[in-house]
Amino acid sequence: MQFVAALLPVVIYIFVVYKIDNFALISVRNLLLQVLYGMVTALVCFGLFQLTGEMLADEHSDYVNPVLEELVKGLPLLYLASRKKIVFFIDSVICGAAVGGGFSILENIFYLLFGHEMGLGTVLFRGLEVALVHMGCSAIVAAGLMLAVRIIERSRSRLGIKKSDIGMSVFLLMVAPVLHVFHNAFHFMPLVQFIFVFGTLGGLLMWTYYYDVNMIHRWLDKGLDKQFALLDSIKSGQLDKTQTGIFLESIKKKFPPEDFFDIICYVQLHVELSIAAKSRVMVRESGLAKDFPLTEENKELILSQYEEYKILEKRLGKLARMTIAPIVKYYPADYKAFEALRAECRKTNTSVSRPSVKQFLPKP
Repeated sequence: MQFVAALLPVVIYIFVVYKIDNFALISVRNLLLQVLYGMVTALVCFGLFQLTGEMLADEHSDYVNPVLEELVKGLPLLYLASRKKIVFFIDSVICGAAVGGGFSILENIFYLLFGHEMGLGTVLFRGLEVALVHMGCSAIVAAGLMLAVRIIERSRSRLGIKKSDIGMSVFLLMVAPVLHVFHNAFHFMPLVQFIFVFGTLGGLLMWTYYYDVNMIHRWLDKGLDKQFALLDSIKSGQLDKTQTGIFLESIKKKFPPEDFFDIICYVQLHVELSIAAKSRVMVRESGLAKDFPLTEENKELILSQYEEYKILEKRLGKLARMTIAPIVKYYPADYKAFEALRAECRKTNTSVSRPSVKQFLPKP
């Protein structure tokens, strides 16, 4: 019964966080993998604490151990962020909470097996409140790392970086271990402590959520408007109608005609695939993915376009790609959207025939 009381709240927390994913960005397999990563980090911390326990007094461990835990739990999250596996707030929260939940599951098992005898109420409290600390702090760290990767990518693409974005990332990465230290070092009545933890972490995550929503809307709305305009100008042969088209005209004389034609085809394919990927993101966000699945024809078209796109990318060479880098921009969110679109295209439709999604895709 004690094991159930210790583990069930963590499982419920993870399930609730997973169900808020309207974008359908994280599969169940990946979610369970993050939980496993969290359990591995708990093992690493258990080994580290055996070493630091001999060097630190008990009163100091309340300040050092939480920082070590957040650093170790942050390693798999740093890997995911650097590989552009978490690029939106929602998937950073889900992955962070899953890692923290996995850590908490193994930590609770350690306490039951090697700790002092605990009553059912104490075990339940650890499952409810301490798990919330681990999951919330890891989610905050994941959001901070996600913002940091965005900033680095914008810097590499020579795009403007807001000081508020840098400040937000630093704040999130610092506040998580501070909150964890505060939780371990200062103790209140259990109910008061639970309310404080729940309110503080919930408020921080909500604040980060609204901050991220603004960034996502800029990526979707403004990006789509510009890409539709560029696509129209390319298809009509009137490149001088957009700033991007004017830039393409300006580099025309620097390349042989056949190379410039490849550049135009490459840019067009990039825009078409980007529009399709962003459109599917919005469809999933609206909860209409099951009502408007991609048809087999759409899937074949997208996969063939992507294959042609990669062939052109190799053919153009590094110099040509560097020249057009200002207009063929890759944000972490673009990688994520492309990846999700390709994964959807590889699946075979097994559902009943539904309305076509052609209206959400650019015409070839």
